[in-house]
Amino acid sequence: MKRYFVTGGAGFIGSAFIESLLSHEPNCSITNFDALTYAGNLENVARFDKSRHSFVHGNIIDKEAVLAHLPQECDAIINFAAESHVDRSIRSAHEFLVTNVIGTQVLLDVARARNVRRVVHISTDEVMGSLPETESSFFTEESELSPNSPYAASKAAAEHLARAAHHTFGLDVVITRCGNNYGPRQFPEKFLPLAITNAIHNESIPVYGDGLNVRDWIYVEDHCRAILAVLENGRSGAVYNIGARNTRRNIEVVESVLNQLQRPKSLIKYVSDRPGHDRRYAIDPSMVENELGWRPLESWESGLTKTINWYKDNPQWVEQVRSGAYRDYYKQQYGTGVEAL
Repeated sequence: MKRYFVTGGAGFIGSAFIESLLSHEPNCSITNFDALTYAGNLENVARFDKSRHSFVHGNIIDKEAVLAHLPQECDAIINFAAESHVDRSIRSAHEFLVTNVIGTQVLLDVARARNVRRVVHISTDEVMGSLPETESSFFTEESELSPNSPYAASKAAAEHLARAAHHTFGLDVVITRCGNNYGPRQFPEKFLPLAITNAIHNESIPVYGDGLNVRDWIYVEDHCRAILAVLENGRSGAVYNIGARNTRRNIEVVESVLNQLQRPKSLIKYVSDRPGHDRRYAIDPSMVENELGWRPLESWESGLTKTINWYKDNPQWVEQVRSGAYRDYYKQQYGTGVEAL
C-alpha cells in the first residue's frame, strides 16, 4: 500500500486532489495535514473513506507535529499548504512568509530526515510575474521568476528552497505551477466563486480596474490529473507548468457567469485596482503535455457549467462559508476560533 502525506488537503485544490488520488489508487492511504485557516473546510473532506483517509489538524511550520504524523515509509509529500490570497498578502505579508517559506523548508527537512521518496511542491504561475499584453507571449518552465506581490514572492522563495534541496541534497523534488483553478468548493473570497455566489443572489460583482487583466483558467479536476501524472512520472528536479490553454479577461469571466445565470450586466461594479496588479498570465503547458501525455478534459464552458451548478445545488455550504458559520464548528471542534488556529 502506498502512503501519502498531503498538506493543505482541506482546501479547494487539496481536497480535489485527494479525491482524485483515492479514485486513481484504490490501494493507498492518505494523511491529510491541514491548519484549517479561513480557506480550509472540514466539509470538503467529510465524503472521503475514513479507512483510507485520515485528517490531522496541524500546521506545516510545526516540525514536531509533521514528524509525529508523517506515515512510516512515506511514498510522497504533496504540498498544497499555503497562504494564497494576493489581497491578504498586500494587507499583511508576515503570514505568507511564515507558511509559504518556513513551512516549505520544514517539509523539505522532514522529507530528508525520514527518507520520503518524493516531494511534489505545488506552486503558481504568479511567481513568473506579468507577461506583455501581446497574445504571443507565454510562461514556460524557463521563464524568469519575477514575482510582483508578497504572495508571489513567498511562493518563489519556496520554489528556490525546493530546488536547493534537490540540488544540494539529492532530494527527489518536483515543482508544479498552475494558473487560476475553478470548480466546486472554492472559497468564495476568490474571484470566480465570488462572482458566481454574488450573481446567484443578485448582488453586485466587484471587478478590479478596467477588467481587462488576463488570467489562465483550468478546471480543478484537470489540474489534479496533471499533478497525479507529475507525482507518478515527473522528472526529479523538474518544474512543470500546468495550463488548459484557456485565457480569459476578467470581464469576460464575469460576463460568462452572468450569461449562464441569466443575470444582467448591471451587476458588474468596477472598483479601484489592486496595487501592483499583474496584467497578463498565460501558460504554455507543452512540457507536461509532451512528457507526461496529459491533456485537460474540460473546456472553459463545460467546466464553468459544472461549477455554477455545484454552487446552485449546495446553498447550505455556500451560506455557511459566506456567513462564517463554519468557524463556529471549528471552535467547538478545536476549542478556538479560526483566527487563532
